[in-house]
Amino acid sequence: MLRDLPTPLGAGVYNVYTGVQSDDPSGASLPTAAQLGLEPPRFCASCGRRMMVQVRPDGWWAKCARHGLADSTDLDTQR
Repeated sequence: MLRDLPTPLGAGVYNVYTGVQSDDPSGASLPTAAQLGLEPPRFCASCGRRMMVQVRPDGWWAKCARHGLADSTDLDTQR
């Protein structure tokens, strides 16, 4: 499933909510808001850079300077 997500969200080794490498024991933990689906991703999964995030009434978009844009509406087809 992660391979089907847009590059900034699913094709990497970094936690999209904390920016820590997934190999690191602290990288596996998720904030409570993210577990509830209330928090948009803040870090790029590919490079760990902080992304520019805009929250809208109907969702969010997140943009990595290197890996492009991901939109929550793109993820609706993944559900």
